[in-house]
Amino acid sequence: MEEEIRLQKYIADCGIASRRKAEELILQGKITVNGNIVTKLGIKINPKKDIILYNNKKIENNKKHVYILLNKPIGYVTTAKDQFNRESVLDLVKVKERIVPVGRLDMYTSGALILSNDGDFVYKVTHPKHEIDKTYTVTIKGIVTNEEVEALRKGVKIEDKEEYITKPAKVKILKTDKEKSESRLEITIHEGKNRQVRKMCEKIGHKVLALHRSKIADIGVKDLPLGKWRYLSKKEVEKIIKNG
Repeated sequence: MEEEIRLQKYIADCGIASRRKAEELILQGKITVNGNIVTKLGIKINPKKDIILYNNKKIENNKKHVYILLNKPIGYVTTAKDQFNRESVLDLVKVKERIVPVGRLDMYTSGALILSNDGDFVYKVTHPKHEIDKTYTVTIKGIVTNEEVEALRKGVKIEDKEEYITKPAKVKILKTDKEKSESRLEITIHEGKNRQVRKMCEKIGHKVLALHRSKIADIGVKDLPLGKWRYLSKKEVEKIIKNG
């Protein structure tokens, strides 16, 4: 018996989009299977027999997987298409494979961002249950107190569509500057809520002045100039998956 797989998984495996985005494409009626528009999730297909189209182009899984680490500069969005025509991280990484950002960094955050065409890898790294560590260096307004740091370590209540209490975080004070009235922290979390680190800092009464993601798992961008990228090694990819 030939193997059948869920349509959204196949779309992600082919590098068209992440699994969650693939589900959106299906619900929006942008995918056809054997000439029929599909708008329901859960449908299984046979990649060897069925013809799957997106934007009238056949989706095929005939690619090799690539994994790219980018040191994202400020001013770039982590979406393939932007309604305001802002520059995308995909403008910085020019490869023949169709890749997608693994997770997101907001436009005003710099640092480590992975891009890949491996749908399973994207799913594993972005799904909250896998708990991949992400480490940030954050400069905030004001002098942070030990009590405020302890609050971040325990978890604070933020808004992300609905009220949410963050999981315990690793927090370290790197520097305080009384003259400038600024503090620099290192914060490690494994969640991916929208603008989470900014909201955590705002919750303890400090505005974020600068935010940089220095590491994903143990893979850092210290030796990678802003705007530059490199391929991840097989060992690094395995380390990221193992971290979750």
